[in-house]
Amino acid sequence: MRAEKKFLIDEVTGHLKKSDYVILTNFTKLTVADTAELRKRLSPEKAEFHVVKNSSFRVAAKAFGLPEVGEKTLVGQTAVVVGGKNPAGVAKVLKKFIEEKQKLEVKIGVLDKKVFSAADLSKLADLPSLDALRAQFLSLLTSNAAAFVRVVDAKVKKEQPVA
Repeated sequence: MRAEKKFLIDEVTGHLKKSDYVILTNFTKLTVADTAELRKRLSPEKAEFHVVKNSSFRVAAKAFGLPEVGEKTLVGQTAVVVGGKNPAGVAKVLKKFIEEKQKLEVKIGVLDKKVFSAADLSKLADLPSLDALRAQFLSLLTSNAAAFVRVVDAKVKKEQPVA
């Protein structure tokens, strides 16, 4: 294998090691300014946007143990979004960017070694954040406990004689 090719494959492998997910996009219509803006929007999520060669990605993904993404997916211009610990937050950023600019197209995503379609990633983006889900769950737990305490308190007050 030529040194240049090995370098490109190692570079893609390094990107894949940064997170448990990878989102493949088609960036054909993006300008340099749009790319810079997308990278700026992804930075709070600690995610990165990298242009990769399809052949280098295919070899690196196979070596890294990612599932086969198919020949139709790795056609045309491809960029990967990786990094950070919050794939739902990254999906939200991408969805908002796509709605505003209409220049980026999500091909597929791989999360925890499972392939997700663009529609699945859009659904992931529509979910509340992890903090919001935790708050909702905690609210459910405390509301039931509070209702139970009110019922017991009312029972105790009812049984006590009026002074």
